[in-house]
Amino acid sequence: MRLSRLKNSKVRRNFLENELNIKLPYTEKAFFEDEKNINCENLIGATTLPLGVIGPLAIKYKTNIVKHYYVPLATTEGALVASFNRGSKAITISGGAIVNTHRVGSTRGPVFYTGGIEKSNYFYKWIKKNEKMLGKEAEKTSSHLKFIKAEVKTLSCYAYVRFYFNTKDAMGMNMVTIATQKIVELIEKETKTKCLSVAGNFDIDKKPAWLNFISNRGFKAWAEVIMPNKIIKEVLKSDASHIFEVWLTKCMLGSAMSGSLGFNAQFANATSSFFAATGQDLSHTVEGSLGITFVKPLKNGDLYFSVYMPAIMIGTVGGGTKLKIKQEALSIIGAKTSEELAGVFISTVLAGEISLLSSLEEGSLAKSHQLLGR
Repeated sequence: MRLSRLKNSKVRRNFLENELNIKLPYTEKAFFEDEKNINCENLIGATTLPLGVIGPLAIKYKTNIVKHYYVPLATTEGALVASFNRGSKAITISGGAIVNTHRVGSTRGPVFYTGGIEKSNYFYKWIKKNEKMLGKEAEKTSSHLKFIKAEVKTLSCYAYVRFYFNTKDAMGMNMVTIATQKIVELIEKETKTKCLSVAGNFDIDKKPAWLNFISNRGFKAWAEVIMPNKIIKEVLKSDASHIFEVWLTKCMLGSAMSGSLGFNAQFANATSSFFAATGQDLSHTVEGSLGITFVKPLKNGDLYFSVYMPAIMIGTVGGGTKLKIKQEALSIIGAKTSEELAGVFISTVLAGEISLLSSLEEGSLAKSHQLLGR
């Protein structure tokens, strides 16, 4: 029996229960969305993750306005929410995080067969000469999409093109794939060069890569805070010089020794729990694991703490954000745009880094997991 031939989730669920001699009552109870709005094939129900909230998390904007956010995090890892909440408290009573976000654009990177280096050179020059024409062709596919630029790299008889698009408040991978397909068809027609794959890993999508670190993807963002010595002692139970030494040996030297692309403590924890709560594509936790945490003790005993993320794939509309339960989580945050959401996210990452590094320094990581994570 092909599951796809069964007409709805209830029929498929009943089929599996009978076929496997099992019961799926919680899978049924967890499902309350309209099937027509679900982007999942062979649907049988839903699964859930516990949802916690941290906050208030203060962010200081350029106008010196401070906004306070509550941030939902979905996870099965004990102590994670408590840790992020502690970091959030340290940031907030220090006056709030300063954030900076910059839209790079969602990318799609097809690969073409040119036949040799002379044709590859011709292909490169043709793409650079006709970027405006390609942009117009792409923008025919959606009024919500704007073409930004194209980057070309050639390798013998192959050419890789990385197209960047502004997808507004959507993360936009489906949008850019459709737009890129339209561009590819035009390129093939005009240059007689065959596209081997609309996604040639030059995107680079859902894989760790230095290209995303260097050229960026989605949003790149920074967050920083200066924590007074008093707060470090009272909230984090540590001091600036000791946190600095843990950061240096873990995030910098340990990452270098292991060949890591992430010079940070736990970016992936923040990314997966934030993304699961708010309906983002969980596979983009890969890009969310990239980035650098930076720590600098100040002469007065205070601590400068900052994080940088080069490739944040995030949105407030489209994909999983359409689910009612994800819309509720987004409403807790209250971000009006994808750029604001990226700012809240990078501040959440900052909170997690602050708390974990101080916990490692004071030796409480194992104790907290023993208490909360078993």
